[in-house]
Amino acid sequence: MTKRRVVLKLSGEAFADATLGYGIDPATVDRTAQEIAAVHKEGHEIAIVVGGGNIFRGLSEAAKNMDRANADYMGMLATVINALALRDALERAGAECRVQTAIVIQEVAEPYIRLRAIRHLEKGRIVIFAAGTGNPFFTTDTTAALRAAEIGADAVLKATKVDGIYTSDPATNPDAELLHELDYMHAISEQLGIMDTTAVTMCMENNLPIRVFNMTTPGNVGKAVRGEPVGTVVDARRAT
Repeated sequence: MTKRRVVLKLSGEAFADATLGYGIDPATVDRTAQEIAAVHKEGHEIAIVVGGGNIFRGLSEAAKNMDRANADYMGMLATVINALALRDALERAGAECRVQTAIVIQEVAEPYIRLRAIRHLEKGRIVIFAAGTGNPFFTTDTTAALRAAEIGADAVLKATKVDGIYTSDPATNPDAELLHELDYMHAISEQLGIMDTTAVTMCMENNLPIRVFNMTTPGNVGKAVRGEPVGTVVDARRAT
């Protein structure tokens, strides 16, 4: 089996209670961590970028009239909380793990240093990237693309709660079709909503495949990390 280095993008949904849609549900986090730890034991190098929507969604009313930059910094802090929760779950699942943050919180995590992150991966540790890029106005999708380019990853894996990329929203259109393969320009021009344009463009410029898959299906995290067919792959070689 070819060992891969990947960046796994987890949204706040990977931490939230399925019923409430926000907060941190220990059972959900443990289930995610166990799948990641299992495939990590196969020798793959896994870096993770976490979102913070499960926490920040509960603050959305308070943040509605806030300055955008200030609200974004609040969101960055939410990702740090998720990163610490995931690190704890991964270590209990038997995976050595480090958290690196783009804003300095030295009492709880390392600052993001590219070469140190690569060294952790080479030593068999999972690295969790928190606090986005450290700058407002950038999404955690863009963070995943940026970190993947910086560490020389083989792919960006976006974990969602749908089976992949559809021709339209399957929640509102029962005739929406699942796309198994498409190219970057199609994803951008059709505005299919897989990632923001900045993230997709960065992946295109660095020839980083994007795989979008349903993380709630048992075994899909492992398939995505190994590069097995699951969900939708976006790259330069395929078009629909």
